[in-house]
Amino acid sequence: MSLHMSLKKSVRAALLLAAVAGQVVLIGGCASNPVTGSPDLVFQSEAGEIKRAKEVHPMIVQQFGGPYENQQLQVYVDEVGQRAAKASHRPELEYHFMVLDSEDINAFTTGGGYVYVTRGIMNYLNSEAELAAVLGHEIGHVTARHPTRQQSKSTLSNIGAAAVGLFTGSADLAGLANYAGAALVSGYGRDQELEADRLGAEYLTKTGFAPESMIDVVRLLKNQEMYEIARAREEKREPRVYHGVFATHPDNDQRLTEVVKAADKLKGGPTDNLDPGREKYLKAIEGLPMGPSRAQGVLKGNRFYHADLGLTMAFPSGWNVENQADRVVAVSPQKDSVLQMQTQAPPPNTGPREFLSRLLARASAGQSEPIEINGLQGYTAVVRAASTPFGMGPARYVVIYHNNLAYIFAGASKASSGTPKADPLFMSAVKTFRRLKQNEFALAEPYKIKTIRATATTRIADLAKTSPLSEYPEQQLRLLNDLYPNKEPQPGQLIKIVE
Repeated sequence: MSLHMSLKKSVRAALLLAAVAGQVVLIGGCASNPVTGSPDLVFQSEAGEIKRAKEVHPMIVQQFGGPYENQQLQVYVDEVGQRAAKASHRPELEYHFMVLDSEDINAFTTGGGYVYVTRGIMNYLNSEAELAAVLGHEIGHVTARHPTRQQSKSTLSNIGAAAVGLFTGSADLAGLANYAGAALVSGYGRDQELEADRLGAEYLTKTGFAPESMIDVVRLLKNQEMYEIARAREEKREPRVYHGVFATHPDNDQRLTEVVKAADKLKGGPTDNLDPGREKYLKAIEGLPMGPSRAQGVLKGNRFYHADLGLTMAFPSGWNVENQADRVVAVSPQKDSVLQMQTQAPPPNTGPREFLSRLLARASAGQSEPIEINGLQGYTAVVRAASTPFGMGPARYVVIYHNNLAYIFAGASKASSGTPKADPLFMSAVKTFRRLKQNEFALAEPYKIKTIRATATTRIADLAKTSPLSEYPEQQLRLLNDLYPNKEPQPGQLIKIVE
């Protein structure tokens, strides 16, 4: 949970940035496609494309949790990306590559030379060649101007506004619509994704990697996607999957195989002996968080720890807890109650009571009272008719002040009257909020990727028995190492574990 995030993760994923959309530069006539050289009807000049991507950049960074703090890894990814970019059809464009501090498995471009990968997707890659394949795929979207072409098709399409806030119904953060850029993170359709694959495979070949690495990436991420879909089905939630080509065709897709073979011919010789840079890559990502990072706070079971903020709290036992970019959300097993925590910097000289009153200014608050929780001052109120995930109904609000931040809790239940039916659970959870003890800071450290050298007796099932991963550790270790569903590592091979 980052401090100053103001949009829901679902809103973030859709990138509904209306303010930027309003600054699209319309031009008449056709531009020349950088890849084919043929006329290409777009409604945005290259200068406009770059300007828009530059303006979107800080919003992207904010909504995806900020840049990952490891500068050495940022430099490494940029170097790999710049090599591929120089081999592309738009080598004169200024490219920017960034690792986002997000556990989501994704990579995307906003056009104009801006390419993003999440640390979540980097956990699952196993070589520099695979990283170059992912970056090359996104560079392919840039060179073929897919973001601009997509926007040109639907410049005025409205993909909806999102009401956000803490069940207040406030529209202050809503109305972010009319941005035709959902494809930035949701894909461009089969034909454009395949074109990006073809271009990415070509750039792989030109930078000294086997184009078959593109198929390797498709295979390992398709496995991860199928696993995530199966888990989501069991947990009755929406799957969180990578956008691009992996959603549109499998690794044995004939069209994909053909574009990779075409790129292979550019090399003019066998590619079997090309070094994919496996050990270099695995050493580069050692220490990468698995799940939320330290800066976002970590969940150990249902207890949330945040070292930087110096706090911890326990959510109700058995509830599904998700650490989102701007809030922590807990949902009951029956999905009929929700409790969420968010932070905000309070105005100067404003106490918890006044802060909560301002927050609920548009609502009619019922019972309210000051509250002290583990030495921290706060205020609580119940609103009888609030806009909740279950429609209009009662909601419990609590504000607690800690280290110059207001921690805002909001709880609601389905089919309630007077107070939310889970109100006792809400209050018991809020009352666990406290400062971290000195001996608890170690618990606030995330699980991290570590590499080990496999021996003749190394088995993934054995490694899973001692893994701190609480859910499906064997499957997760196999996915991390591209050994899914039942392969084993080769003796001497460097593999990833989680500690």
